[in-house]
Amino acid sequence: MAAPVIGLTTYRQPARSGVWEVPASFLPAAYLEGVTRAGGIAALLPPQPVDDAIADEVVSRLDGLILTGGRDVNPEAYGHEPHPATEQPGPERDAWEFGLVKAALRQHVPVLGICRGPQVINVALGGTLHQHLPDVIGHSRHRVADATFASHTAAVEGDSRLGRLLGETVQTRCYHHQAIDRLGTGLVSSAEADGVIEGIEMTGEDFVLGVQWHPEENLDDLRLFAGLVEAARTYATQKVSS
Repeated sequence: MAAPVIGLTTYRQPARSGVWEVPASFLPAAYLEGVTRAGGIAALLPPQPVDDAIADEVVSRLDGLILTGGRDVNPEAYGHEPHPATEQPGPERDAWEFGLVKAALRQHVPVLGICRGPQVINVALGGTLHQHLPDVIGHSRHRVADATFASHTAAVEGDSRLGRLLGETVQTRCYHHQAIDRLGTGLVSSAEADGVIEGIEMTGEDFVLGVQWHPEENLDDLRLFAGLVEAARTYATQKVSS
C-alpha cells in the first residue's frame, strides 16, 4: 500500500522571504526529512480556526500526527498565571493543536509530540507544566543559550513503548525551559533527565508518544520517526480493511 500520510503542525509568526516580511506558517525542513526518510509522506497543518468537526475532518485524512516544537503553551490552558519568563502565547496555534490531538485520540490515530508537542498532549489531557525549569531544578542546562541545543542523556523506562524503540538510555538534543509537571489523564512518564520528565506515553494500545527533545536534530537516528511511520502504516491498513 502507499506510504502513510503524516500531518505535522506548523509555526504561525512573521517570516521574511526576499523583500517581503509577512505572517507565515512554516516548519523547519528537518521535521519533514525525518518523516520522509522514515518512509512516510509529510503534510503540513498550518494553524487555522478550528472546532471539533474541522479537527475530526482533518485528522480523518491522516495516518499519523506529529505535534512539533514552538513557543510556550498558554498557561491559562492549564489554570496558571503566566511566569515572567513565559513567552507571549499564540492562541490560534494552541487551539488548533489541542483540537487536532483530541481528534487524533478520538480516532486512535498515532501521535508523536516533539518538545512543545508532549506539553500540548499533556495539557490537552488535563495536566500542567513547569513554566520555567531553572526555578525547579536550579540550572539552565536544558536550554543553555539562544538558538543553541543542549545535549544530555535521558534514562528511558525499559518496558515502555519508548524503551522498546530506543533502549534504556538516549542521548538527546534539547532546547526547552518548560516541562511537564502533573501528568494528564492516561499518561505515564517513560523517560527522565535531571528529575525532569523527558518522555511521556499513553497507556493502552494506541501509539501516543511525546519526547521533550528534538529527534529531528539528529537524522542519523530515525527510530522515533520510524516508530511513528510504522504505527501509521498499521493504522492505515486497519482503516482500509474495516
